[in-house]
Amino acid sequence: MKKLFLLCFLCLALGCVRQGDHYVQITGYAQGGTYSVKLNLKGVNVPVETVRDSIDALLLQIDTTLSGYNKKSLVARFNAGEKVPATPLFLEMYRLSRQYWERSEGLVDCAAGPLYDAWGFGFKNSRFPSEEEVSALLEKCGMGRLPAELPVEGGYVNPAALGFPQLNYNAIAQGYSCDVIARYLYGIGVKDMLVDIGEIWCDGVNPSGKEWAVGIDRPVDQPEEASDELDGVWTSGGRACGVVTSGNYRKFYLKDGRKYAHTIHPKTGFPVSHNLLSATVVSAGSAAEADALATWCMVLGLESAKALLLDSPGLEGYLIYEDATGEMKEWASPGFTLRQ
Repeated sequence: MKKLFLLCFLCLALGCVRQGDHYVQITGYAQGGTYSVKLNLKGVNVPVETVRDSIDALLLQIDTTLSGYNKKSLVARFNAGEKVPATPLFLEMYRLSRQYWERSEGLVDCAAGPLYDAWGFGFKNSRFPSEEEVSALLEKCGMGRLPAELPVEGGYVNPAALGFPQLNYNAIAQGYSCDVIARYLYGIGVKDMLVDIGEIWCDGVNPSGKEWAVGIDRPVDQPEEASDELDGVWTSGGRACGVVTSGNYRKFYLKDGRKYAHTIHPKTGFPVSHNLLSATVVSAGSAAEADALATWCMVLGLESAKALLLDSPGLEGYLIYEDATGEMKEWASPGFTLRQ
């Protein structure tokens, strides 16, 4: 469950491998927690140990490039004002974040890092900013002030040439990580898989020959803790798709009796205030798309999120919200498959 993004791969774990028939499960540590990859190795001529090591290597590369919590990563060094190597991964993530910024008309903004930091939902502790501080931050951050492509000089990207922007890829990087692992697995011939790195990419069937099933958390306020309450179970139908849930019920804080959610509206600079509790998005395109659209929904609020999901080909969604009486209700798009 999202949105405790914490892209901070803590250590390169050897990983646990469990095998039965042609299916294996590979687990390890990544992005502030654990990951799990279940896959069918039937017809794959790559040893399971090589698959495990390749997955770990890819996740380590993502961490050392994109994690704002790893102070030695490229994005952390870039945010600190240092020129960094223009690696393909660094440039690809910027292009992808730019695409979602344009598509969302600025509501998914990976260059609004100072706003997230100011409220304590980024890479720094908050000080509860004043309206004046928020206004000042809005004047100097945001993807709209940056070029469509990062300028590269001598193989490096210089933040000084861009006005020292602060990049925070929390809105898409976990989903993107799933896509990177899935891309590798497809490349070696895997057809049945479930990649779980906080977000999900799945395809084909599970070891029982049935469709993959993913639990949807019930949005109960439990800061920083996982809930064992499920609202239902989404089923894949054997399709290839990314599945991401974004919500404001795990990462928030209270001040003077008011709840401040971690979803920041990048145009106002303040936490959103509406009755949408969580958004689960299923994308046939990529887990990164599901990740971005789940964040987008949480910025929009209930009615606009419904319209977005209904008007977007290849997307399905499930929204949990509070009605006027405070009772929890659900809305699902026509193609969203859920069992209780």
